[in-house]
Amino acid sequence: MDVLPQILTGLTIGFISSFHCVGMCGAIAFSLPVHYLPSHLKLLGIVAYNLGRVCMYALLGLFFGFVGKQFFIGGFQQVISVILGVVILVYTLLSTSHLKSKSTFRFIQIFHRFLENNIAVFIQQKHVFGMFMVGILNGLLPCGMVYFAVTGAMAVGSVEGGVGFMAAFGIGTLPTMLLLSYFGFLINIRVRNLMKQSIPFFIAAMAVLLILRGFNLNIPYVSPQLTNMAEKVISCH
Repeated sequence: MDVLPQILTGLTIGFISSFHCVGMCGAIAFSLPVHYLPSHLKLLGIVAYNLGRVCMYALLGLFFGFVGKQFFIGGFQQVISVILGVVILVYTLLSTSHLKSKSTFRFIQIFHRFLENNIAVFIQQKHVFGMFMVGILNGLLPCGMVYFAVTGAMAVGSVEGGVGFMAAFGIGTLPTMLLLSYFGFLINIRVRNLMKQSIPFFIAAMAVLLILRGFNLNIPYVSPQLTNMAEKVISCH
């Protein structure tokens, strides 16, 4: 995958994900202690929060880009693409079905509570660094769209590509999240819930495309021909 398509894909997924953020993370954006500040300081705090999110997404891209590179070097890019697509699809179906119970994803729930408790601590500090840390922690909150984005970072197959993809994903969320943080009261609960409910359909569709990509069907844009990196290794002997 070339650099430009990586960036455009990350930006697109991030922009679409931002509507999911309105429903899921809107409460955090509303809770930022910036509304009593002058306009320029209010904007600075909101930018710090969102910069923290983008930085964390880029760090996730660094890690998952490295993991994906190992699969590409070993020639397993098709297999990992299918596996990731299936995992995301199953997770989405479980998350939206009656099969989900209180015991489902126990570890994720515990991790979620840990992050929320620490976010509350930094929100109460009411300064720019605290807002940056809220953004950092918010970037780690369990989220189906972030899970999907990191699969994209893995599928890129390189460290720098993973960082670029996830950074673009974070930047793609900025327009909606900046408006939400600054003018959040203009978006009512009904609209936020509608945005939240529409996202699983997008995730499922993208998971199916990821599976098709792994099948190597030589269909442009849908299932392009993948080159086996293991076959490109040149012996030095």
